[in-house]
Amino acid sequence: QVHLVESGGGLVQAGDSLRLSCAASGRAFSSFAMGWFRQAPGKEREFVAAISRTGYTTYYADSVKGRFTISRDNAKNTVYLQMNSLKPEDTAVYCCAADYGVGSDSARYDYWGQGTQVTVSS
Repeated sequence: QVHLVESGGGLVQAGDSLRLSCAASGRAFSSFAMGWFRQAPGKEREFVAAISRTGYTTYYADSVKGRFTISRDNAKNTVYLQMNSLKPEDTAVYCCAADYGVGSDSARYDYWGQGTQVTVSS
């Protein structure tokens, strides 16, 4: 079992930056690949980014590639999502998730945080 808590969301203007954090407790954090997903009102949950257990491999959705960066600090049991050049269409609840294998399919992730709201005004 692993418990995930996101933080860092907020209301920003288009073009601004935010850094989301996801703190993990429970089982060894370094055992898990981590992902970020988001869900906007009335839309399906979508993949944003994922990172392997070591942090050496990362994956991004095309919509955020070049603007968002996922990273992790295994010593701090935390994964981050640096979001730059934010757009109104990035508005969503952002959730982190943990799984033993890295991927973009939300169905494979066993553990989820509650999410943090990101709102980008135009």
